[in-house]
Amino acid sequence: MNRSATAIWRGSGMDGEGNLTTQSSVLNKTQYSFGSIFEDGTGTNPEELVAAAHAGCFSIRLSFVLGDKRVYS
Repeated sequence: MNRSATAIWRGSGMDGEGNLTTQSSVLNKTQYSFGSIFEDGTGTNPEELVAAAHAGCFSIRLSFVLGDKRVYS
């Protein structure tokens, strides 16, 4: 399965703002900015998205391990 996403950034690094959209529309013009990356600003940031993806993969794998189902070798 192939999925895609789009990241748009406008402006300078510190004063700019951007949005993220995924093919599935789970993220649809979701805001991110310098403030959401380095401060407590509104929106998400790449680190939060990577952490969520990692947690999702881990929890699915753990479910298979606890259920003794082997999907990965």
